[in-house]
Amino acid sequence: MNVPTMADMMAQGKQPEVLFWVGAAGSYDDRAKKISRAFVKILHKANVDFAVLGTEESSTGDAAKRAGNEFLFQMQAMMNIEVLNGYEVKKIVTCDPHSFNTLKNEYPNLGGKYEVLHHTQFIQNLISEGRLNINDTTLQGKKVTFHDPCYLGRANEVYESPRDLIRRLGVNLTEMKRNKSTALCCGAGGAQMFKDAEKGDKEINILRTEDALETKPDIIATGCPYCNTMMTDGIKFKEKEAEVVVKDIAELIAEANNL
Repeated sequence: MNVPTMADMMAQGKQPEVLFWVGAAGSYDDRAKKISRAFVKILHKANVDFAVLGTEESSTGDAAKRAGNEFLFQMQAMMNIEVLNGYEVKKIVTCDPHSFNTLKNEYPNLGGKYEVLHHTQFIQNLISEGRLNINDTTLQGKKVTFHDPCYLGRANEVYESPRDLIRRLGVNLTEMKRNKSTALCCGAGGAQMFKDAEKGDKEINILRTEDALETKPDIIATGCPYCNTMMTDGIKFKEKEAEVVVKDIAELIAEANNL
């Protein structure tokens, strides 16, 4: 897909406009890789000069920190900061709100100070600058509900950029009863993805899927690869795969541009 690494760029004496932080899910999970590819197509379409770290990218340490292993988090963070500062990275964009939150709010105290954007913010900027248009109307009339990722919404109060992009698609955006600051977690955040629900409790992703299904959507839009996994699992549990699809906003934008 013609994705240069920072090492490639440095060898050519170039400094890209932005570093795309792919994240663990976007690198390894087969479903999340599709989100990464969709975003790369958007970057190419808008002629964005970008690069990735490739094999030099490691976990941000988010899951370790949330699970209580501060020592491991700081080890991961310091290793990443050394690489990022070595390349004189100034601006980072990521599709993962967990990476977004960690890089933006927790790395500065350890010497990693960068401008960090979630991919919905970055795409919104590309549109406002006239670098990207949404031309196609294949999704027009579809009923869409948006699930707020915890680390994008409540943790960083980014509510409008994803919704603005969804509205631009010409769809019918219908909010869940719990949305924005009152949104319910999908169940993956805070390292909860790696454990089951407490005995007697319903899995939280099922509860959140029920919130979404109440809106009778054609599409559940997400802005996080982990939310995508949890909501997709919820749809499968409810046996609604034939009626409802779960898609990242980057995928919807790429689809609307026939990418």
